[in-house]
Amino acid sequence: MSALAQSPAAELDWRLPDRGRVAMFGLIVAEAALFTIFVVAYLYYLGKSLSGPMPAEVLELPIAISIALWSSSATIHLAVRALGGGRVRAFTLLWLATILLGALFLAGTAREWQRLIFEHGLTIRTNLFGTTYFALVGLHASHVIIGLALLTAVLGFAFRGHVKPAHAGRAEVLSLYWHFVDVVWLVVFVVVYGVGR
Repeated sequence: MSALAQSPAAELDWRLPDRGRVAMFGLIVAEAALFTIFVVAYLYYLGKSLSGPMPAEVLELPIAISIALWSSSATIHLAVRALGGGRVRAFTLLWLATILLGALFLAGTAREWQRLIFEHGLTIRTNLFGTTYFALVGLHASHVIIGLALLTAVLGFAFRGHVKPAHAGRAEVLSLYWHFVDVVWLVVFVVVYGVGR
């Protein structure tokens, strides 16, 4: 039998990609472009401030909160797998762990900002470093806040018993956004606390 005779059957097996995944990938591409602009601006203006404080004088490595955020990628991945396997209770606990790790990261970021503003006088208006630092890290923090709000909404549904194994695909779509936030932090961490220091 020729390959041409088999092709109609092969075409019947093809399905449209999941709309949620396509939409999320589209959002991630758009957001990645936005973050790229902010990262390039940070690097471009690095060292061009006319007055202090400078990055090396005030920035401390946020190791603990970074590990917390990156660990949340593992917990959300395991949560989605648990839901797909029909373990809704495990999903709920792992999803909650993801939220707590993200909240810990956000609290650490807030503490860092408090220290920079009140102890070192660095604000978004102080110098070019302050402007680009708060813009870039603030953009990331806003994405963490959005992610935590969405994750918390899902957790609320889970506590009410409305999350079922059939929803694993939707949970996975949301997890893609969270993984994106974690990967962006890796880039920001390297640029701000590595190259920029």
